[in-house]
Amino acid sequence: MELTLPVLFLIGAAVFFSFVTVPQGYVGVVTMFGKYRRIMLPGLNFKIPLLEVVTRKISVQNQSLEMQFAAITFDQANVNFKAMLLYSVMNQEEETIKNVAFKFINQASLMQALTRTVEGSVRSFVATKKQNEILLLRRELIDTIKEHVDSLLESWGYHLIDLQMNDITFDDEIMRSMAQVVASQNLRAAAENEGQALLIRKTKEAEAEGAAIRIAAQAEKEASQLRGQGVALFREEVAVGMSKAAESARDAGLDANVILFSMWTDAIKHFAEYGKGNMIMLDGSTDGMDRTLKQMLMLGNPKADEKTK
Repeated sequence: MELTLPVLFLIGAAVFFSFVTVPQGYVGVVTMFGKYRRIMLPGLNFKIPLLEVVTRKISVQNQSLEMQFAAITFDQANVNFKAMLLYSVMNQEEETIKNVAFKFINQASLMQALTRTVEGSVRSFVATKKQNEILLLRRELIDTIKEHVDSLLESWGYHLIDLQMNDITFDDEIMRSMAQVVASQNLRAAAENEGQALLIRKTKEAEAEGAAIRIAAQAEKEASQLRGQGVALFREEVAVGMSKAAESARDAGLDANVILFSMWTDAIKHFAEYGKGNMIMLDGSTDGMDRTLKQMLMLGNPKADEKTK
C-alpha cells in the first residue's frame, strides 16, 4: 500500500510535534484541553501531538527583584528604602510546580504581589519606630520581613533565599539635622576628652612638682647634715692641730700665744685674699688682738678664764 504525499506529511508533522525540549533550569507544565496534566523535566520529552500543550516553562533558578519605596516613621519622618529580594522555586516536585504555574495569571502579577508584600511589611514595622531607631534596627527589620515574606512565598511555591536593605536614607532636611546632631555629639565628646586630658595633665604636673619639692627638701636636709658633719670635723681637726701646736711650742720653750698670733694673721690674710665684697669688721689694733687672743684662750681652756678672773 503506497502512502500518498499528504499522508506522509501528516505523519512527519505528528512525529515532529510529538517531541519537545525543556531547557536546563526549567520545568515544563503540560495541559490537555486547558486542564493540568503533568510536568516535563529538562531534556527531550514526548507529548501527544495536538492534544497536550506545554503551557508554561517554570524557571527553578534563583531570581532577584529590586525594589524602591518609602515609609513613614512614628515621629512622621520619611524614610527611603532600596531593597533586593532573592528567591527561587522551592523544589521540582509536581505539586510545587503546579502551585507556581497556576497561582498567578502571569509573572508580572507575581512581581506586583511580592513587591507590595515587602513594602507593606516594611511600612508596618517602620510606623512603630522613631527615625533615630531605624538605622540601629536594620537587622531586626530584615529579620521581621524575612519571616513574614518567607511564609507567604511558601504558600505560592517559592522560597526566600535572602533579603538585603542596600540603602536606607531620610529626607534632606532630616539628614542635615542628623548630621548636626552627630557633629554636636562629637564636639561634646571631644570637649570632654580634652577636659579629662587637661585634668590628668594638671594632676600629673602637681604630682611631679610635689615630688620635686620632696626630693629637693630631702636633698637639702642631707646637704645640711653633711655640712654640719663637715664643720664638726673641721673644728675637731682644728682643735687637734692647735693642741699639737701648743704641745710642740711648750716642748720648744715657746709661748702658746705665738701660735695664736700666727693663726690670727693667717685669718686676716685669708679674709683679704678670698673676700668677695662682704664686709667683716675686725679690730686690727694690738689691744684688739690681745683681747681676741685672750677670748680664744678662754674658749680653749675654761681654767684660763678662772685664772683671768
